[in-house]
Amino acid sequence: MSTPTPSTTPTTAAAPPRRLPLARAADEFALTTALLFLVVTVVRWLRDPGSALYIADLDIALAVIGAVSGTILTGLILSPPGRRSGGHTNPAVTVALWLMDAFPRRGVLPYVLAQLAGSAAGTGLARLVWGRAVALPSIAHAAIRPAPAWHPAEVFLAEAGSMAVLILVVGFFMARPGRVSRVPCAIGLSVALVIALLGPRSGGSINPARQFGPAALSGQTTDLWIYLVAPVLGAALGARVHHLLVRRLRTRRTVGTPSEPPAAEVPRDPLVRQ
Repeated sequence: MSTPTPSTTPTTAAAPPRRLPLARAADEFALTTALLFLVVTVVRWLRDPGSALYIADLDIALAVIGAVSGTILTGLILSPPGRRSGGHTNPAVTVALWLMDAFPRRGVLPYVLAQLAGSAAGTGLARLVWGRAVALPSIAHAAIRPAPAWHPAEVFLAEAGSMAVLILVVGFFMARPGRVSRVPCAIGLSVALVIALLGPRSGGSINPARQFGPAALSGQTTDLWIYLVAPVLGAALGARVHHLLVRRLRTRRTVGTPSEPPAAEVPRDPLVRQ
């Protein structure tokens, strides 16, 4: 995702991007690599029984992991590469912003490929740095696993629904230019809550890139398709609902009093600082 400075006026969807998709995709690769390396690192230290920071209780561990992950994600969005590319680090977010007319179609495929490649690179880098500890059963390269009692259909609905809600949160700020600067913190907080609440249940991924690298390197690919498909479908649903809400808001303002301000234009990739 991406973030404008408070003094920046968001441009409309028709405005051309100032950087080529491939240049921005390189930033996405670096950001996703950093994200996965840091996430695997956090899991390695909190879930390794031999670590001084080990947390035995899974619910507590996931709450801490969620808080740290949300903070990391916010920091990456606000970093220089994040300000340039938008700091999506999530294929579902990229697809949603495209469907919301806030991201150019030609940039979707380069971004998605860069994010998935960064996922594998970041996970592999963590393995090189931390060695065999990353492959312990309690860590498994930080691969996400649903609770044994959860049926695949329940996992799918939870992951898709959580992603749809996240996109609606982003859309809420997109429709209000004065509040766009709050998006990075809102995203970080939302992701932290999803990990803390759904982590012990569905896994709380809501990001295909979050699971792709860890699942591939650990060999835990049984439910990988759910974590790849469900967030994207949820993002598409969230984008559709956002369009309906914006259309309804514009209709209400059109038939309102002449003194009412016009509805805000949907900004193009609201997290990018131009």
